[in-house]
Amino acid sequence: MMRAIVQRVSKARVTVAGELTGQIERGLLVYVGVGQDDVDADAEFIAGKIRFLRVFEDRDGKMNIDVADIGGAVLLVSNFSLYADCRKGRRPAFVDAAPPAKANELYERVCEKVRSLGVRVETGRFQQTMAVEAVNDGPINIWLDSRA
Repeated sequence: MMRAIVQRVSKARVTVAGELTGQIERGLLVYVGVGQDDVDADAEFIAGKIRFLRVFEDRDGKMNIDVADIGGAVLLVSNFSLYADCRKGRRPAFVDAAPPAKANELYERVCEKVRSLGVRVETGRFQQTMAVEAVNDGPINIWLDSRA
């Protein structure tokens, strides 16, 4: 199952070796992890959840508005460490994470799908060490899985 951590942010940015690769103001910072068994349907599901997740407040202060409704953007960052297994020992194992080629393909599919649903998407750089800065708004952090 594909995994994602969605953070509501007032701003976020990612750099690689000092180079800015993605930056947003109000919107969602999303870390995406791809698993061994993930397929295109998992990417479609996660993209739809990201696009239509109602985590912004309406006039009554209830989380009832999605990222497009506020004119926000999404910063998508690939993150294989969402598949860290720490149940044994002290060093995480990543055996359930997809191999890089497959992970990149499905990560890019998530990016494309969210864009096709009418939201501006910024990204990090796949398989690179990234510096991510964010101002979490709330804080609101939501864990998504593509399968129950």
